[in-house]
Amino acid sequence: MPPETPSHAIDRLDDDDYPAYTMGRAAEMIGATPGFLRAIGEARLITPLRSEGGHRRYSRYQLRIAARARELVDGGTPIEAACRIVILEDQLEEALRLNEELRGGRAER
Repeated sequence: MPPETPSHAIDRLDDDDYPAYTMGRAAEMIGATPGFLRAIGEARLITPLRSEGGHRRYSRYQLRIAARARELVDGGTPIEAACRIVILEDQLEEALRLNEELRGGRAER
């Protein structure tokens, strides 16, 4: 791979989907353990990308999802249920966003 220009590297750090964080750093950032991140990965809430060496890498978007799941688990919700709740919340948010886009498009006509 050709070396990246400094501005391209900075752009990627601003990307919510860029897998910038190692498992240890990600766990520290959300106040969880690496085991928690593995568990929500096994529950298919998030799927971290893998580095060339096979290490899990997490994006900021994935960390927000993981942090929400952690809130629910800390509140007593079983991890499987917490993952399902977070998935449904995310789907609802996306549906509302799309609905708003469609309504905005109709108003312009």
